[in-house]
Amino acid sequence: MEDKNSISKVMTYRDSVYFYGNIWNLTITAILLFAPILCCIIYQVWPDWALLGAGLVATAPMYFAVGVVEVFTYIPMLGAGGTYLSFVTGNISNLKLPCALNALEQSGYEASSEEGDVVSTISIAVSSIVTTLIVALGVLLMSVTDLSTLLTNNPVLEPAFAQLIPALFGGLGVVFVSKNWKIAIAPIILMLVLFIAIPGLGGSVGIMVPVSAIFTIITARILYKKGLLG
Repeated sequence: MEDKNSISKVMTYRDSVYFYGNIWNLTITAILLFAPILCCIIYQVWPDWALLGAGLVATAPMYFAVGVVEVFTYIPMLGAGGTYLSFVTGNISNLKLPCALNALEQSGYEASSEEGDVVSTISIAVSSIVTTLIVALGVLLMSVTDLSTLLTNNPVLEPAFAQLIPALFGGLGVVFVSKNWKIAIAPIILMLVLFIAIPGLGGSVGIMVPVSAIFTIITARILYKKGLLG
């Protein structure tokens, strides 16, 4: 009886996550589209539909493909609620994913569990609030001081800003690589080869994370089939 009740609670929680998640994702989509459409209506300035269509044909397939891949990539790591909230707030690979993974690591829960889903969602929500407050504080300080010159354009501090993301993922990587070093070898080699051979990929971290995740899953499956994983 207890098992049936627990299953019912999990399903109720999941259903609420999917229900509100879909509402928020559709709402943010409408808001993002509303601003440019409103500007076009007010100022009676519309894009050249032929050029817009040509541009979409050249770029949209890649982003649609990445978007589909990201859904399947992030859900196992972030949980359902964390995935919905991450896609609404953005900066997944830079902020939300590291924050959620660290929270799950500290709590000891898996993202696939109800508890892990809640932990991941709360950590991402806190990350979003903190990010918003820091951005607001930065805008306020920039309005009264020359903060950009003091920080981002400072020749002494500039090298540190370039290493923020590597340092962040490096810290998380040590934890997860030490636990699954056999699985980590192949994707690490692949990413090193790609980024060394194609330096321009440094600006495509958001695309390369799903690619690396899929490659890692395939590699882990092969190693498991060969009996190389315990």
